[in-house]
Amino acid sequence: MMQVSNGPGHIPPVFVPPPNGHTQRSPGYVPGRVVPVRSPPPPTKAPPPPPHKPGPGGGPPVPPHHHQLRPGNNTSTTTFNLSEGGQGRDSSMGAAAGLTQQSNKNALIFTAVSTGALLLCLTLAITLGSRDVLDENCPDHNPSLSSWSPGHDRSKVVVVQHGQKLLLEASTTLYSLTIKSGGMVVFADNAAGTLNITLRLRHILIQDGGSLHIGAPKCRYRSLATVTLVGRSDERDVKDVPQFGRKFLGVASGGTLELHGAERLSWTQLTRTVPASGLEVGAYSFQRNFSRGINLRVVDQDTAAVLYAERFDTHDSDDDSRRLSQLLRGLPRGRIVTLAIGDSAVKSLLEETKATVTELLGSSYVNSLKYRQAWALVSVVGGGNASCTEDVREHENHDTSGKALARRDFITVDGVRFSVTAYSEWRNGYPQTGFQVDAVDQVVLNLHDDVSSWRPGDRVVVASTDYSMHQAEEFTLLPCPHCTRKQVRIQGRPQFTHVGEIVDGADMRAEVALLSRNILVHGEMENSCYGNNWCQFFNHDTFGGHIKIQGNFSSVHLSHVELKHLGQQRDQGAYPLHFHRCGDVDQRGGYSSPTSVSALSIHHSFSRCVTVHATNGLLIRDTVGYDVLGHCFFLEDGIEQRNTFFHNLGLLTRPGTILPTDRNDTMCLNILDKVQKNYVPTPATECKAVSTFWIANPNNNLISNAAAGSQDAGIWYIFHSMSTGDSHGLVPETRAELTPLGIFYNNRVHSNFKAGLFIDKGVKTTNASKADPREYLCLDNNARFRPHENADPNKPRVAALIDTLISYKNNDLGAWIRGGDIIIQNSCFADNGVGLSFASDGSYPKDEGSSQEVSQSLFVGESRNRGTNAGQNKYWGIGGVDGKNRTLPRNKTFPIRGFQIYDGPMRLTESTFRSFSPTAERFTSAVGFNLKNTWQLTPRNNLSSLSFSSSVKLPVFFGKPGQWFEENDLDGDKNSIFHDLDGTVGGYHDTYVGRVDNFLIQHPGCVNISQWNGVICSGWYSQVYVKTQGASGLALSICRDEYPDKPMVLRGINSQGASSQQYQPILMMAKSYTMHWDGPAPREIVLSLVNFDKDNWALVGLCYPTDTSFQIMSDINDRQNNTFTDMEDYGPVSSLEDLQKRQLDRKFFFDRSTGLLWLYLRARHSREGHSYCSSRGCERVKITANTSSRQKGDCMAKAYPKHRQTPSAVLPMPAHNPKLCEQCGASKLVFSSDPWNSYLQTEIKSLSRKDEQSGDSLAYITVNGKRFPLTQPGFRLVTVDACSGQVTKSPLFPTLDKMAPFLKTGIAARSIVLIGTRGQPGGMADLGQHLLPLGAAKVADLQKKVSVAFFGLKGSGGGGFPPPWLTLVSAQGEEVLGLQQRYLPLSLEEYGCTSAGPPKRRDLDLLKKALNQKS
Repeated sequence: MMQVSNGPGHIPPVFVPPPNGHTQRSPGYVPGRVVPVRSPPPPTKAPPPPPHKPGPGGGPPVPPHHHQLRPGNNTSTTTFNLSEGGQGRDSSMGAAAGLTQQSNKNALIFTAVSTGALLLCLTLAITLGSRDVLDENCPDHNPSLSSWSPGHDRSKVVVVQHGQKLLLEASTTLYSLTIKSGGMVVFADNAAGTLNITLRLRHILIQDGGSLHIGAPKCRYRSLATVTLVGRSDERDVKDVPQFGRKFLGVASGGTLELHGAERLSWTQLTRTVPASGLEVGAYSFQRNFSRGINLRVVDQDTAAVLYAERFDTHDSDDDSRRLSQLLRGLPRGRIVTLAIGDSAVKSLLEETKATVTELLGSSYVNSLKYRQAWALVSVVGGGNASCTEDVREHENHDTSGKALARRDFITVDGVRFSVTAYSEWRNGYPQTGFQVDAVDQVVLNLHDDVSSWRPGDRVVVASTDYSMHQAEEFTLLPCPHCTRKQVRIQGRPQFTHVGEIVDGADMRAEVALLSRNILVHGEMENSCYGNNWCQFFNHDTFGGHIKIQGNFSSVHLSHVELKHLGQQRDQGAYPLHFHRCGDVDQRGGYSSPTSVSALSIHHSFSRCVTVHATNGLLIRDTVGYDVLGHCFFLEDGIEQRNTFFHNLGLLTRPGTILPTDRNDTMCLNILDKVQKNYVPTPATECKAVSTFWIANPNNNLISNAAAGSQDAGIWYIFHSMSTGDSHGLVPETRAELTPLGIFYNNRVHSNFKAGLFIDKGVKTTNASKADPREYLCLDNNARFRPHENADPNKPRVAALIDTLISYKNNDLGAWIRGGDIIIQNSCFADNGVGLSFASDGSYPKDEGSSQEVSQSLFVGESRNRGTNAGQNKYWGIGGVDGKNRTLPRNKTFPIRGFQIYDGPMRLTESTFRSFSPTAERFTSAVGFNLKNTWQLTPRNNLSSLSFSSSVKLPVFFGKPGQWFEENDLDGDKNSIFHDLDGTVGGYHDTYVGRVDNFLIQHPGCVNISQWNGVICSGWYSQVYVKTQGASGLALSICRDEYPDKPMVLRGINSQGASSQQYQPILMMAKSYTMHWDGPAPREIVLSLVNFDKDNWALVGLCYPTDTSFQIMSDINDRQNNTFTDMEDYGPVSSLEDLQKRQLDRKFFFDRSTGLLWLYLRARHSREGHSYCSSRGCERVKITANTSSRQKGDCMAKAYPKHRQTPSAVLPMPAHNPKLCEQCGASKLVFSSDPWNSYLQTEIKSLSRKDEQSGDSLAYITVNGKRFPLTQPGFRLVTVDACSGQVTKSPLFPTLDKMAPFLKTGIAARSIVLIGTRGQPGGMADLGQHLLPLGAAKVADLQKKVSVAFFGLKGSGGGGFPPPWLTLVSAQGEEVLGLQQRYLPLSLEEYGCTSAGPPKRRDLDLLKKALNQKS
């Protein structure tokens, strides 16, 4: 999408005073002095960490040849504006320089006055003669700089310090470079950008007032600058630099690093799908030896499809020669024909055939072909000699002098360029013939933004739009004279399809990123892995360079820089860009120009992309991280806060070795140096979490980012209970789980294996021990996100808002989110294994109850993006909606679900479902449940205002025994339920939908939906939380007295060996139940009323031996304070009838004849919000039983039929409402990554006569949901104002001659034009010529076509290029055109539309808000 500029680019070279010409130090700053350790702020804010203390011998190692520059005579005090905004945390001049200037000030006054004018003139004359006009924004224009070209000496150690300001003017090789104490190094540049300067060395260290400059924010570097970091990890004579290691560019306290390349768009998105091979019909390639005669291919000039492929043995068969002539004469004008001889073809090549080839194809050589002569031809039928390309090669000694090669370029009707090639030759005694139809070197990428800053020779990467991230592809750009400013041409051709459209309402347009920059910092690498660099996992060198920024730096800003081959797998802390314990790096840290990185290209990295380590307030924007090992954008210790990630792209994030969460299965099981001896890790629960965005504290901002392919997750919010790593113990309690979520807006996640978005889990914060043998910082299931105001659990909850998330083609989960309160809105989930699954932040009794809500969102099961059967996609099979092959998530049989209900409570409202249709191999449902669920579900889960399109064939599914579901008989499976609040799911208002075999919730009026394996019932429902003590491994059977032969058997949630067990059945209120055990009844049972509203009740009878005595009491448990109030004993009554008369009293009845202890569970207090319990606390009944008997606690035989009741409904079933809710569903039709732009939903469904005979009767054009039917044979034409989106005209025409005048004069400029057909209207074959003014690239051949759909544009009359969405599709013969759908952008400048100003962009408003964040 559009990259937002930081402001003005390069200012024309004029000498002007900078707007912030003075240099302002932060209060109390002393150059070179380390800021003292500051006390940690409150837990809601990550504290700035203490700086490292210099180690012994803190300077760089000194090899035999040590060269230290001596101060020169250039002591000018001219101040240049070199950092962002002109101000850093301190002056780039060191303390010594400042003191020298102060002490010499008086002595220099006289000299300065007397010679100032002369010196200035000389300086200007020299400068103007050698470089540009002086511009104080340009660091290389500083007149105090001295030319520096030290040459190439790999042993030279250079220290630039006080008084030395050097202009590097030529490529240089050094051992190392240290810049300190006011020293400065600047890369030279010129206006033409023709310099090419490479600095090659082991490391650069900038400290104590030193500074390195390549360009500046207002004077961007034009030439090519390269910093090459060299060195191997196994060099024994090279010592690590303390705190930095090896092979680095490092900034220590007081250092300044300013790198600013030429402004170029960092990344954008496709606006037209690029099919695999570049052609919609696919590339064609054929090669064969000894294919004697004339080999022929006929190619469709409009689509590049190969229509005929035949061989005619014109060497030995007169009949074949005649057949060839007949075929050619039967072809329509304009068809592409290509011929190639195999072996020989002239013996029986008849004269009439030669004449046909000459006449129709314009051949000049066919009449003079000789025995075994190689001949290849590409031509157009009826095009004459001008359309013919052919070549011949002489045969001699079973060889020819090269190939007879013929090639011509063509263009499809949609404007896609392609080539047709034929060749013929003899090689080493073998005749060889071949054909190719392809788009090699001709594929043009249509892009969303202006990419005129991209140049031929640049490298780009196009992201995957399928399940496999490995379908990302790199390309080199080629010159493209015919391209617009939003197009580029690539070398070669794509292997995979890359979607460039909004598909079924979901924005699946592939990201396209520029990898090249004119400033490059890279590591020099070996050709293969070596030494101790984890070569058992990697076959390439992983010891790259790295950039490390330490705390108390003066100024650091990087923009438009390429970082390649950086990062080190061997050492933790060596990353492409590492902000290491820098504390606050914005205004709060004293930086008048807040620290930022912008538009970086970080690729082929060996350890992460950008690491933010104990650093707050950093802005990372427009940055690309591609093909990296380990977490890419990485927050490290769990205390990083207020950092903002804006419009960044990460893709192809691979596993690494550094942390357990980086590792895959193999690494997890083989890296065992930090686990307890003999312990074997479990990869699924301890490792396998590598993510493109690893967010270790929720108080950070993610705006308009894209996570386009990771081995595990796109964005993972992880929770540290305390500060970890280097900050271990600095913050004993981070309260991350309680911390409100920062801004989350307009992010997209796709092509990730585990999940697009994952909010759950923590990390282990202790070292391995016998008690817990797992590795430090492995995954730990110990965190539940429950944000509260000021991270205080006693204060109100603060809902975490996930706004405008687009999640598609994630193999397992589009999003998994645990916690509450959490709100998702304006989001889209498409083509995921499971679209969205919520999990509560716990369950009773740990969780006081929270809510999760989804609104105004879209769920798509199987979209029209069918993917590519390649690129590590594992599964390819039949789709449920259209019956065509497609890539599949997880497995061919995996039950796809749009929204998955796990526990709750959650609300799903005002949302739309599309394209969920089961197949013979799998169940695909819009709404489903967590598989093999042992956990509780709440009847407070509710669905409302939902819209299910006609392509949803299975709205709900409760599972069935079989693959994936296993026996489908765990406690959570059996209690699956939700509240259909308004009947938009099942058609019955205010009803509950549960499993068809759950008779605890049913009554005779319930409606069975066998396809769902579900039942719809009316009533009131709540949970009883049954907790037992001292009786492990018991199964609980619970019967409703109305259905005693249909008991529900619950195993319990805890493991079978646990000392206590818990069961959570859902009961219909105002009914009676009995509970039985498959062993001796538990001595202690606590019955808690969960989700009971005031006055809800159930009568329960619990089975005990007849000699049992009881102590029964009620209380209210305040779980926040762990206190118990309102304790009251239950007293006995003499009969069940007496008990029923005294429902409001604390009474019980023990029926010794049946062994049933009867009592009422009644809620006496009201619940608030989504709490599981009442506002007073959790109402409980505790039963302590005393008995000497060990008999089985099963009273079923005695209880029934004595207590059997006649089934009845507490609440009658409402009337069925079959009408669809027209106002339900999401209000938006399009979910895009540029929500500030408008799109038009268009559909064309044309029908051929064959379609009508097959029973299809619907033909129409739809615009934003409004249908324009086509009920009679003819054309339907709809025009839409391309600026406003309003339909302007929608006429019907029976024939083309009736429509032709309208096409010429009836369509206004700036109109989108949609044309559909029914039957085969007269003149349809001639429609093509009328489509040229509407954007068609050429006159289409519509002869023999049976149906047509066209999406076009009549422009403003000023010419220009057709839009990338322009499409003409047609069907021939038995083909079915089907529904054609396009989402068309409105109000584009290219249409000739004018606007009052740029659209209001919420992402920019939120960015501004984030950068002004105070806490």
